[in-house]
Amino acid sequence: MTQDTRPYRSVLYIPGSKERALEKARTLPVDAIIFDLEDAVAVDEKVNARTTLKAALDEDGYGSRVKIVRINGLDTEWGADDARAVAEMNADAILLPKVGSPADVDALAALIPDDLPIWAMMETPRGMLNAAAIAAHPRMAGFVMGTNDLAKELQTRFRADRLPMISSLSICLLAARAEGLVIVDGVYNAFKDDEGLKVECDQGRDMGFDGKTLIHPAQVAVCNEAFAPSAAEIDLAKRQIAEFEEVEAAGGGVAVVDGKIVEKLHVATARQILAKSEAIANLG
Repeated sequence: MTQDTRPYRSVLYIPGSKERALEKARTLPVDAIIFDLEDAVAVDEKVNARTTLKAALDEDGYGSRVKIVRINGLDTEWGADDARAVAEMNADAILLPKVGSPADVDALAALIPDDLPIWAMMETPRGMLNAAAIAAHPRMAGFVMGTNDLAKELQTRFRADRLPMISSLSICLLAARAEGLVIVDGVYNAFKDDEGLKVECDQGRDMGFDGKTLIHPAQVAVCNEAFAPSAAEIDLAKRQIAEFEEVEAAGGGVAVVDGKIVEKLHVATARQILAKSEAIANLG
C-alpha cells in the first residue's frame, strides 16, 4: 500500500449518531476525523447511526480532512453490518477496534472492498504482542493507540509521564515505522487541561507519533502546534540542506551546522521536516 504522507497532527473522535457534531466537524481545523460507530454511540442508536453518518459523508463538506470510520468489533452484533455499511460510505479508511492479530484484519478485509484502507485500534495486550505482524498485513494503513482501553487491560495507574505505557507505545511505533504506516497517539482525557495536554503531545511527538487522537475540539490548537515543525526546526532544516549540498558539491560528505555534524541521514530528516511543513501549509 502506498505510504500516506498527509498530516495527521490532530485526529478528532466524532459520534456518528450526532448530526450537530457531524456538522460542526466540517468547520474544525483538524487533519483527520474518526467518525465513531463504537464507544461514542449508545446501544439503541447503533443501527440508526449508520444512516446518519452515511448521509453526512454523502453530503461531505469535510474538505481535506481524512475521513476514518470506526466500527464496532466483529465479535459484536453490529460489527459485520457496520463494515458493510462503511463500504458504501464516502470514507477514506475503516478503523477496527481491539485488533489482536492479523486474523482480525483478515476477517474485516473479507467484508469490504479491496481498495478501502484498514486502520487498527491498538489497545490490548495481545495486540501489543502481535503489533509487528498486524502492521505487516497488506491491507494495514494506520495504527491508532487506544490508551484508555490498554490501561484498563494492563491494570496500570495513571502517571503524567505515562511510564506504564511506554513499552506498548514503543512497540507499536516500531511496528508502524517498520511498515511505513501512519500512527497516532491515544487521547488525553482532561480536555480542559491545556498544559497537561501539551506535555503529553510533546512526549508523543518526541517519541515519533504522527499526531494525537482527541476527544474535544478545545484540544485541537495545542495538538496542531505540537505536531507541526516549529519555525526553528524549519530554519535549521533549510540550513542543513544548503550547507550539506554546498559541501557535497565540493566533493565532501560531511557538513557542520551550529557546531554539529550533518550527514546524509540528517539531510533526509531535514527534507521530511520541510515536506511536512509544506503539506500542512497546503491544507489551506
